[in-house]
Amino acid sequence: MTKPSLPELLHAAVTAVGGSERPGQAAMAEAVAEAVDDNSHLLVQAGTGTGKSLGYLVPALAHGERVVVATATLALQRQLVERDLPRTVDALHPLLRRRPQFAMLKGRSNYLCLHRLHEGVPQDEEEGLFDQFEAAAPSSKLGQDLLRLRDWSDETESGDRDDLTPGVSDRAWAQVSVSSRECLGATKCAYGAECFAEQARERAKLADVVVTNHALLAIDAIEGAPVLPQHEVLIVDEAHELVSRVTGVATGELTPGQVNRAVRRAAKLVNEKAADALQTASEGFERVMELALPGRLEEIPEDLNYALLALRDAARTVISAIGATRDKSVQDEDAVRKQALASVETIHGVAERITQASEYDVVWYERHDRFGASLRVAPLSVSGLLREKLFTDRSVVLASATLKLGGDFNGVGASLGLAPEGTEGDDLPQWKGLDVGSPFDYPKQGILYVARHLNTPGREASRTDMLDELADLVEAAGGRTLGLFSSMRAAQAAAEELRGRLDKPILLQGEETLGELIKNFAADPGTCLFGTLSLWQGVDVPGPSCQLVVMDRIPFPRPDDPLMSARQKAVEEAGGNGFMAVAATHAALLMAQGAGRLVRATGDKGVVAVLDPRLANARYGSYLRASLPDFWYTTDRNQVRRSLAAIDAVAKADGR
Repeated sequence: MTKPSLPELLHAAVTAVGGSERPGQAAMAEAVAEAVDDNSHLLVQAGTGTGKSLGYLVPALAHGERVVVATATLALQRQLVERDLPRTVDALHPLLRRRPQFAMLKGRSNYLCLHRLHEGVPQDEEEGLFDQFEAAAPSSKLGQDLLRLRDWSDETESGDRDDLTPGVSDRAWAQVSVSSRECLGATKCAYGAECFAEQARERAKLADVVVTNHALLAIDAIEGAPVLPQHEVLIVDEAHELVSRVTGVATGELTPGQVNRAVRRAAKLVNEKAADALQTASEGFERVMELALPGRLEEIPEDLNYALLALRDAARTVISAIGATRDKSVQDEDAVRKQALASVETIHGVAERITQASEYDVVWYERHDRFGASLRVAPLSVSGLLREKLFTDRSVVLASATLKLGGDFNGVGASLGLAPEGTEGDDLPQWKGLDVGSPFDYPKQGILYVARHLNTPGREASRTDMLDELADLVEAAGGRTLGLFSSMRAAQAAAEELRGRLDKPILLQGEETLGELIKNFAADPGTCLFGTLSLWQGVDVPGPSCQLVVMDRIPFPRPDDPLMSARQKAVEEAGGNGFMAVAATHAALLMAQGAGRLVRATGDKGVVAVLDPRLANARYGSYLRASLPDFWYTTDRNQVRRSLAAIDAVAKADGR
C-alpha cells in the first residue's frame, strides 16, 4: 500500500471536523512536515479561521514520532483533546493504518490529591492534621465546595480540576491538591496506586501526542527534572504567550506571610535552636518589608541583604534538621514534613538567588493593597534559556495568529533566543518564518480607525475627549462594542461615564465571571463589554454582537514596570533600540491580539477604533499598524460613524 500524501490526510481530517480546506492551512501543513522531516524550526503565523490546529496536527501525526503540543489557554487544550484530536485520529486511522494515542498532562496541583482528600491538610497552628470536612460548616460556600469535591472524587476518572463543573474556589481546591514539592511520591503514599497525577503521567508516557500547557513546558525546561516524556517534535501553539509564561515560571517571590507560614510549619519538626533562628530571621525580614517602597532595586539595600542572608542561613539549617529528625507524635508525619520542607526550600532558594545579585536577574518590591509588600526576582531575559533548552534535540514549531510584528518575525524570534532569520552559525538554531495569511478579506470586512484629532493620552490626565468619542462610536454602532482598556481604572471610568450617558447595557470585567460576561455579551447585540488584559486575547464572539472593538490607548507597558524597564535599559546598553525592542513589541502583540477580536468569521464586518492619535502621528505608528490585520485605514471620524450606522442597520434588518 502506498503511503498517503499529506493533502489526502489533510482532506480526510478537515472533512471529519466539518471544516473546509483553506490554502493557508495546506501551506502550513506542508511547512510543518518539512520542518519535522529536516529537524529544523518553524515560526508560522496563521490568522483566525485558518484552522491552524489541523495544520500542525495532521503532519505531526503522519510523521509518527512522539509530539508534545503546548498551549497557553485551557480553551485550546480542551478543543484539541475533546474535539480536534479524536476526530482527526478517527479520520486518519484508515489511511495511516495505525491509531495514534493522545493524552493531556498538566502540573501536579491541577489534579485532586487522594492523600489530602482522605487524610486532611497539615496545619500550621496545631498538631496533626486538619479535617477540612469537619471544620468547614456545610452551609458555608467552602463547606459546600469540599463536600462536592468529596462526591466528585468517587466518580471522576481524571481528577483534573478543569473537568469539575461548576468549578470551586481556589481556597477549596488548595485543601485537596498538592504542589510537586509537597507530594509524598507514589512509592511512599498510601494512595500512590490510585493517584490521578501519576495516572496522567503514565498515560502521557504511552501517548503519541501529549497536550500540555506553557507553564509545564517551562518547568520541564528550567528545572532540569523531566516532567514531559521524551519527544521528537514540540509544537507551541499560542506562541506569542510563551515568553511571558516562561518568565512567570522563572520568577521567585518572598512575602512576610509566606515566610511566617514556613516558620509555623517547620517549628514542630526541628529543635528549638533551629526554629528560633528561623523565627528571628522572619521577624527581621518583616521589619524591612514594612518600609518597602514599590520599584526596582538596582542594588540590594544593606538592610534587605542582611535580612535575606539571615533567612537563607536559618532556612538551610532547618532543611538539614527536618531531614535528620523523626517525631512519631506528629500525626501523618511524612505529609507534615513534606509540606514544611517545600515551604522552607522555596524561601531558601529565593533568598539565595536574590543575595547572589546576578546581573541577569531583576529584583523589585511590589505593594498590594490587600496583601502588603512582596519581594520579587525575575530573569532579565529568557531568550538564552529558551535557545538552550527549547531548540536543541528536537524540531520546534511555534504557531500563533500574531508572530509577525512590523512586517517580519525577527522581533518575536529574538525574544525566543533566535538570531535573525537566515543567520548562519554552528551553534545557532536554524529557523524560518511563514505567514500563511487568513481566509478573511480584511480590507473589505473591517476598518481601522485612528482618532487622530484627540489629545495625546497623558499618564494621569482626564480623557474627557476620549470618552466623548467613545460614546459617539458606541451610539453609532448600536452597542455591539468590545472596549479594550489599558488599565482597570480606565475601564471602570468609561463604564461609569457611558452608563450615565447611553441607554445601552455596559458589562464590566470583574462584576461577573469572565465566562458569564462573554456569554451575556454574545447573547445581546445591544450590549457592550468593557475590560482589560484578558479581554484583549480571550474573546471569540463572531457575528453582530461584536462589530466595534475600541482600544482606549496604545498598550505600552507602564513606565514604572520594573521588569520591562530593566529589559528596555539592557537593550539600550547593548546598543539597540530599547523602546522598539521591548515597549513597542509588547504593544504590537497586544494590539494585534485585540484587533483580532473583530473578525472571527467570513460574514463579520466592523471597525477597530484606536482612541490614541499616536498610532497615526508618532514615528513608531507605522510599525504598530503593520502588526495589525490589513484593515481599510482611516482617520475620518464622520466616515466611521456612517459605516458603523450602516453595519448596525443591516444587522437590525436581519433581526439581530
